[in-house]
Amino acid sequence: MAKDIKKLHRSGDDKMLGGICGGLGEMLSIDPTFIRLAVVFIGVMTGVLPVVITYLLGWFIIPESAEA
Repeated sequence: MAKDIKKLHRSGDDKMLGGICGGLGEMLSIDPTFIRLAVVFIGVMTGVLPVVITYLLGWFIIPESAEA
C-alpha cells in the first residue's frame, strides 16, 4: 500500500520553467497544461505577485525528480 503514495516533486521531463506544474500533473495524474492554465487564471484573478511568490517558494522547497 505504501508504494501507491505519490510524492510531490518538480518534473525533470515536463517543465517549462521550474517543473512545478509538471510535477503536480504527474502526482495528480492529470495533464500539466490544465494546471498551468489554472495558475494563469488564478494569477489574473488575484494579482500576479502572489502567484509568482508562491511559485518561487515552491521552486526552492520542492525537490527535483531523481528520474530526470
